[in-house]
Amino acid sequence: MRTNARIFYGLAVFFAFVTVIYVVWSYLDPFHGTIEWVGTFCLALSALLAAFIGFYLGKVYSAQGGETPEDRLDGNIDDGDPESGFFSPWSWWPVVLAASAALVFLGLAAGFWVAYIGLAIGAVALVGWVYEYYRGLFAR
Repeated sequence: MRTNARIFYGLAVFFAFVTVIYVVWSYLDPFHGTIEWVGTFCLALSALLAAFIGFYLGKVYSAQGGETPEDRLDGNIDDGDPESGFFSPWSWWPVVLAASAALVFLGLAAGFWVAYIGLAIGAVALVGWVYEYYRGLFAR
């Protein structure tokens, strides 16, 4: 984790350096002679995002109290936490939810009325997926 944080801090410094070069280069361009703002903001925000990610990874590393088993060179797969979560292999609700998201994006591109249908199907699919263990054979 500490190495990842250092990599992102290095990326932040690199993007900040490239931003300064980009501003100077665009200002000295004989055809325009002004600062090109879109590229400047994109590079500056890339530096800021890399710094944010590096800061987050550094804080996570200091909060966990050292290297995780996944980060050590002598660590085995079994050393990490085996619990990855609970997943329903037979559930069809994620497929319906993905189809509704596809309809919403299709509605944004083709006709907005399709997005309303996708949102309604998405609401039903989300409720069905959340409450699938409260009804039927798998109720607890």
